[in-house]
Amino acid sequence: MFFSELFPNSLQPIHRKRQVSREATDFITLDLINREENLPQWARDRMPALLKSGVVERIGLKYMLSRKYYELVDRKGVYTRKRGLDRETNKQLLLKHIKDNKNHGSQFRDLREVLLLLSSDQVKKILTEMKRGKMICVVGKTSAARWYPDAGD
Repeated sequence: MFFSELFPNSLQPIHRKRQVSREATDFITLDLINREENLPQWARDRMPALLKSGVVERIGLKYMLSRKYYELVDRKGVYTRKRGLDRETNKQLLLKHIKDNKNHGSQFRDLREVLLLLSSDQVKKILTEMKRGKMICVVGKTSAARWYPDAGD
């Protein structure tokens, strides 16, 4: 696994620049973050120091290895994939799908497939924002509902 092989040496420039010491538990904590596993309390206790060091960043409620780390190990694409797309890009992907299927409408299950990395609630929130912004409209209720581009679009 690239993380285990590169982690100790790749973080030296970050730690030297920030003058932050590394604890043994930090390596385990960062490995847990990399594997996207739940953090035990002892690992969560280390998060303020890891955030300050710049090796970890917080995205919403989760932690991930920082952009700086992925730049150091020359894995920028992995950072982008794990970080996910920004909200506007997600909206544009949904809008494109809805426009491409304007004749028959798009069911919610299809829209969920467009943004697989997001939860149902996250997709619903984006659709609600798009509806308020008059980008799209919905016809029907429950699972039979279909989403269409707004008539003015």
